[in-house]
Amino acid sequence: MSKKKRILILSASVGSGHVKAADALAKAFRAREDVEEVLVDDSLDHTNVLHKQLYSSLYKRLSALLPEFLGWWYESSDDPWVSDKGRLALDLPQALPLINLVREFNPDSIICTHFMPAGVLSYLIGAGRLDAELGIVVTDFHFHAFWITRAFHWYFVAQEEDKIHMEALGLPGDRIHVTGIPVDPPFAETVDAAAVLKRHGLNPELPTLLIAGGALGLSPAMAVVRRLLELDTKFQAVIVCGKNEDLKKDIEELVAGREAQFRVLGYTTEMPDLMGAATLLLSKPGGLTTAEALARGLPMVILDPIGGQEERNADVLLEAGAAVKCTEVTVLNHKLKRLLEDPVRIAAMGDNARRLGRPEAAKDIASIVIDSPPRKPAIISRRREKALRKRIEEQS
Repeated sequence: MSKKKRILILSASVGSGHVKAADALAKAFRAREDVEEVLVDDSLDHTNVLHKQLYSSLYKRLSALLPEFLGWWYESSDDPWVSDKGRLALDLPQALPLINLVREFNPDSIICTHFMPAGVLSYLIGAGRLDAELGIVVTDFHFHAFWITRAFHWYFVAQEEDKIHMEALGLPGDRIHVTGIPVDPPFAETVDAAAVLKRHGLNPELPTLLIAGGALGLSPAMAVVRRLLELDTKFQAVIVCGKNEDLKKDIEELVAGREAQFRVLGYTTEMPDLMGAATLLLSKPGGLTTAEALARGLPMVILDPIGGQEERNADVLLEAGAAVKCTEVTVLNHKLKRLLEDPVRIAAMGDNARRLGRPEAAKDIASIVIDSPPRKPAIISRRREKALRKRIEEQS
């Protein structure tokens, strides 16, 4: 019998998506009998406070206050084989506690759901200072240059276009797997939609709008609910406010007197059921939220996407016919009324979403990692990098 593997999964608490993807992967690995132990950790917990705030707190503040800047920065930093040098110079000096964690756990395979730990560990593998397999799970529907590493065993990406783009950048195609973004196992399970709605005191015969505020409650939810109060068609709504208790209280006050039509929830573990029972999801198109909706075949009304990765995620949904986009909240009711009065169109959008969905992504990633025969890492040398950069410049 072959040796059971030790698996280390490293995320980063920049938003909730990277952490949720890591948790989904952990469940998939732990379900296998040929895995000895799985450790999931937040890589930012093993750096200093300022470094953690740079990645986590700063991103959250910029998302709320300067989303246009984030979009500009995303586009301007998408420079293959260039932007990673500055990040490594920033991350590596802070990474000694993280490196110690890796060496103490002594994993056979390391899976990263954020580019920060991936870059550090890739450097160590390329320098011959770490002997472990490295898999990198891209948690959006676009491969940004920040995800590029010079030494790795596998990349796991959301769609075929990502693989094509990565191959054009010089990454070996046989190491890139189109698995989708890992989501929690319940998103692959069937759900009794009527039972879910009845559990929340809602009518299974009415179309149900699910408004997702995200795990941290970051969304234009208040403006959306104000519009919904004026929507002239039959519907009911579930508003999920995440951990934002102030937002939950404000929305409860806003819908007072119409509790039969609106359900206001805080943080909930019921999102797989709620997405399985909803007619439409109104949400920002974060990578994990988008992957979860697709796994459920749930059409989206895209709200207020942040420039950069959320805009790219939105493009994928719109191109596939799985979503509509509401750039201005002032036209939300117009778009919703047209959709809700056209169930045939909603059904077609759901079919399109389902075709994009990858509910078994976590299980597929675990199978590739565990069942693949041992291989040396793919390594992009500095000489090869220079040649790739020259080729990209000539083609651009």
